Amino acid sequence: MKKQLLVISAMTLMATACYVPAFSQEAKKIQDNSFLIEEAYNQEDGVVQHIQAFQLMKDETWAYSLTQEWPISMQAHQLSYTIPANYNEISESGIGDVALNYRYQLVFKGDIALSPRLSLLLLAGSHKKGLGSGAAGFQINVPLSIELTDKWVTHWNMGSTFIPNSKKPNGEQANAFGFNFGASFIFLLSQNINLVCESVWNSDEAVQPDGKKVRDDAFFINPGVRFAINFRNGLQIVPGIAVPVGLGPSENAYGVFAYLSFEHPF
Repeated sequence: MKKQLLVISAMTLMATACYVPAFSQEAKKIQDNSFLIEEAYNQEDGVVQHIQAFQLMKDETWAYSLTQEWPISMQAHQLSYTIPANYNEISESGIGDVALNYRYQLVFKGDIALSPRLSLLLLAGSHKKGLGSGAAGFQINVPLSIELTDKWVTHWNMGSTFIPNSKKPNGEQANAFGFNFGASFIFLLSQNINLVCESVWNSDEAVQPDGKKVRDDAFFINPGVRFAINFRNGLQIVPGIAVPVGLGPSENAYGVFAYLSFEHPF
């Protein structure tokens, strides 16, 4: 099943690329040009984006997410949701906890953008299967984007997650805190082709069977490439692929990451 999902993702990327000659229009510069890092640009007024991401690791665990982003009356305000699905190390698969997100475009002036996000994490995944936290939680993330030159862009993230009464499968529970930090550097080969190199560090508390908590750290670099296909009706399709590689606490972990987004007027 995992290999089939990977093949389907790869075929989707290749099939999408075949439409470039017939329907593409003048290049429209990509602003949302990272994979694991959140960029600081809200959706333009009247434009919605649908994002799919799929990651398959060497231990055959996988993670999929669907995100939809909507501007609210103007670009300053954005609502979105994220629905994840996972296959974890204890051989359980299913829907994870759903995130409802609000993001405010605090700064978008010149070459700098800043847009803090607040998320409500809804109890949707089964904590008994290790797919959810067993409790509702909150998350804050602060994305910063800087256009360094015409060819170089960088994105930075810093955030935290709090889940009160997070549960283990046996019912033990405790408050859990998590922290995240990451950065990406993007090189624009052209308006529509981006080379991506990003790094992500996550540190999350996990409740143990005895009720105690341990901190689980993960650090990955994720080099990849993505490109945009622009259509005359305003639709922009962005496929991408990357190779996550674990370092430090995640040493010897690696896999493949596939990305596909659709952005269009509504």
